[in-house]
Amino acid sequence: MAANENPNDQPEQREFRMTELAAEAGITVRTLRFYRERKLIPPPRREGRIAWYNEHHLARLRSIAALLERGHTLGGITELLAAFESGRDVGELLGLDTAFVTPWSDETPVRLTPEELADHYSGDVTAENLAASLDIGYLAVDGDEFVHTSRRLLDASTTLVARGIPLAAVLEAGRAVRTHADAVAAIAAALIRTHLVDPPTGTPPAAHDIDHLAGTIEELHPVFQAVIDAEITMAMDRRVRAELECWMRGETPDGGGDDGQESQAGTADG
Repeated sequence: MAANENPNDQPEQREFRMTELAAEAGITVRTLRFYRERKLIPPPRREGRIAWYNEHHLARLRSIAALLERGHTLGGITELLAAFESGRDVGELLGLDTAFVTPWSDETPVRLTPEELADHYSGDVTAENLAASLDIGYLAVDGDEFVHTSRRLLDASTTLVARGIPLAAVLEAGRAVRTHADAVAAIAAALIRTHLVDPPTGTPPAAHDIDHLAGTIEELHPVFQAVIDAEITMAMDRRVRAELECWMRGETPDGGGDDGQESQAGTADG
C-alpha cells in the first residue's frame, strides 16, 4: 500500500466531459443536453468553462434508459426521480404505476429544423401559430430544433393545411379535439379504476396481483381503441350526412342532437 493511501478513503469517482458521458451512456450529446434542460440529471461540476460529469450522472442516465424501455414517459420519469430525491417510496410508484404507464399509443416523435417546419405548412408558421402549437403540446423545443409529438398528427395537419384549411383553424380544432379526447380517456380510466384497480374492500392489490393487473390492462388496450374508433367513425357518418342534408336544403346546420352531446361534438369538428 502506498504511503499516502488511506484505506478508509472512498475511491475517487471518474469524471467525464459531455461527449465522454454521452458515449458511456450510449446516447447523443443532443439527448444529454435535452435531459439536462429537463432537469432529469443534476447540474455538472463547473471548472471554468468546462462542465464535468461523474458516475452519478452516468448511473442516472442508465436509470432513465431502463425506465424508457419499461414504457415510462419522460414526464413520468421526472416525477419518479423527484420522488426518489425527496425520499418518497419509488418502489411503490414503480409498482402499481407500471400497470398504467405501458404506452397506449405508438406515436413517433419527429425532429424538425425551423426551415422544415415552415415547409410543412407552406409559410403558415406565424408566431401565434407557433405559440399555440407549443401550448397545446404538439411541439417542443430541443436546442435549435423542434420536436413534434406525433408523426401521424404532423402528417394530418400538413395535409389539412395543404387542402386549404388555415393552420390556425387546424390548431383550434386540435385543441377542442384534445379536450374531448381527454374526457373520453377519463371515462375509460374510470372503468379500469372502479372495476379492476379498486377492489370492493378498498384494499390495494397485493404485490403478486400487480403483474396480473398490468397484463389485464394491456389486453384492454385494443378493446378501448376499437370502441373509440367505432364511435368516432359512426359519429362522423352521422355528422357528414346531416351536413349534406342541410346543404341540399340550403339550411345552416345547428349542430344540435337528441341529448345535446352531438352539439358538443360539432365544436370539436372544427
